Order: sequence, then C-alpha cells, then structure tokens
Amino acid sequence: MYKYILFDLDGTLTDSAPGIIRCVQYALEKSGKGSYPDHELLPFIGPPLTESFQNFCGMSEDEAHAALEYYRERFARVGMFENSVYDGIPQLLQTLRQADKILAVATSKPQLYAEKILEHYKLAPYFTTVAGPGFNGELPTKADVIGEVLQRLHIESDAKTAAVMLGDREHDAIGAQQNDIAIIGAGYGYSSPGELTAAGVSQIAAKPQDFAGFLL
Repeated sequence: MYKYILFDLDGTLTDSAPGIIRCVQYALEKSGKGSYPDHELLPFIGPPLTESFQNFCGMSEDEAHAALEYYRERFARVGMFENSVYDGIPQLLQTLRQADKILAVATSKPQLYAEKILEHYKLAPYFTTVAGPGFNGELPTKADVIGEVLQRLHIESDAKTAAVMLGDREHDAIGAQQNDIAIIGAGYGYSSPGELTAAGVSQIAAKPQDFAGFLL
C-alpha cells in the first residue's frame, strides 16, 4: 500500500479554472493575441504555461515568457484566489493523515503561489512539503517537480513502489512514469475525454472521495 501520496494542485485539490482562465485572457490580450472564450482556454490548466502559450498561440519562446509575466501580473493581484477547494478534499486529507500517510504537493504552479493558496484554504497543515517551479526556470517540467518531492522525502529507488501521484492531466502521468512511481487519475479535473487513459492511467477517481478506495 502507498505511504507517500503526491497531489497535483489545479484540478485535483482545487477548482482553479476561473482564476487561471481570466489570467490567461489578460495575458493574451496584453500580448496582442485577442480574446478567447473560457472553454477554449481549459487546456491551459495543468501544463507549464510557457508551453501552453507556445502550443496554443504559436508564440515564440520569448513571446511565451513575456505572456507569462503578464499572466503573473494579474494572478498575484487577484487570480490566485479565484479558486475553490473541491468538495471532499479536506475530509480525504484528514483521513489519509490519520492513516499515517505522508502527503506532498507537486504542482506546475510556482511554489510560492501554491503555498499561499494552500495556506489561504487551510490545507497547508496536511502536507509535509510543497514543490513547484521557481520564477527563474527552476523545475520546468512536472517530472522535475515530482523528482524534487521524492528527493525532499528521501525516497530512494527501492522505496518508489510506496509512492503515488494523484493528478488530472497527462503531464501528471508522464511525470510519474518518468520518476518510476504510480499514478492515479483525478477524473473530475480538467483532462479531456480519454486523455488520462491514453497516458497510461488505469485507475481514475470520479470524485475526490473515490481516492480513498485506492489508497487505504
């Protein structure tokens, strides 16, 4: 059974779509890319933002980094808390901690923002560590973030069978696979139909409460 449980943030612990989408819209407009309806921007939730700006809008790397700065301009001011915790998450975290599980967050959101969000919603005490990219290019991929968590928790190769990643996007699955740990999908998050299955995820929770059946 798993001892170390790594959680994605956006789409797994919190419903962050309103804030992320509004900040992406702000960044695209400031970048001269026009306006887009909310539903077209859902793919931005989860992957690293510079990657999404390049893939979605055909931006160059420099343009994507400029758009990221626009995004952060609004996110730090207001977008961070245009967010809500999914029903059942606090109870799940409490149950896992009572079962002596060690919990961590591995997110593509900058670590500083993730920590502030978790503190704001009173989730921070459940987690032993929170890892995410820095503002200067540190930990650019989800695999890097997951690897950082494993290092902080001193999980060596022979202990990786006791670790699992919980996330809603293919990036979570790919990152887990590259670090040789298990993955369980958050089917209630922002993945497109079939995305998790195509990424090799065989266990998928339809709602947060369903994770307990895989973890206890």
